[in-house]
Amino acid sequence: MPTAPLPASPDPTAGPSHVAIIMDGNGRWAKARGLPRVAGHRRGADAVRRVVRGAGELKIPMLTLFAFSTENWTRPADEVSDLMGLLRHYLRSEIEELHRNGARLRVIGNRGGLADDIVRDIADAEQRTHANARLDVNICINYGARDEILQATRVLARKVAAGDLPAEAIDEQRFERELLTAGMPDPDLVIRTSGEQRISNFLLWQCAYAELVFVDTLWPDFGKEHLEQAIAEFRRRERRYGGVG
Repeated sequence: MPTAPLPASPDPTAGPSHVAIIMDGNGRWAKARGLPRVAGHRRGADAVRRVVRGAGELKIPMLTLFAFSTENWTRPADEVSDLMGLLRHYLRSEIEELHRNGARLRVIGNRGGLADDIVRDIADAEQRTHANARLDVNICINYGARDEILQATRVLARKVAAGDLPAEAIDEQRFERELLTAGMPDPDLVIRTSGEQRISNFLLWQCAYAELVFVDTLWPDFGKEHLEQAIAEFRRRERRYGGVG
């Protein structure tokens, strides 16, 4: 990816308004240094802090981070336990800074699979920050896009079967109201770190017309400067949405 920096005073009206990031490479970062995988996840939490601050400084209205997928439960039990511990720590230690900096936190995913204390921490963090308007920070936890689409389809199917909704009334807007991201704008830019070039079951419906930027940097090393480079690449592109430029 080209690494030309943004202009000294980037114009936020040029977009993107919503940046989504697949945070990848914690394990490889740790392995390269002879460290346990949890060390990579801990350094990855530091990168989250840097990027949230950077997004606020760059005046990005919305940031969505893919933290834990429905498929991640298949990882070794000790690694999952470490990840849940880091999630607890983040929700309890970082929420004050988020609140102080005007960030509103929203967690997207199936909370039924999470421990009760984590669900309570999420609710407390969302309530504490719900009136903030400087930056929306969405964290996807126990999230899978296929599961999200299936759940939305089942809800609408039950309404049709009950006679509460005509099948012909289901359009894109009606379907989107049943997604976990209801009320959110679609991502303009999706970034994946670590050199991998795939979406990995992340916001499949919402990313239909997102610009994709893949970077080689491992997530624990990712910072504001990498975010700036990805935004610069986004602004070089012409978005046609299936039409003619």
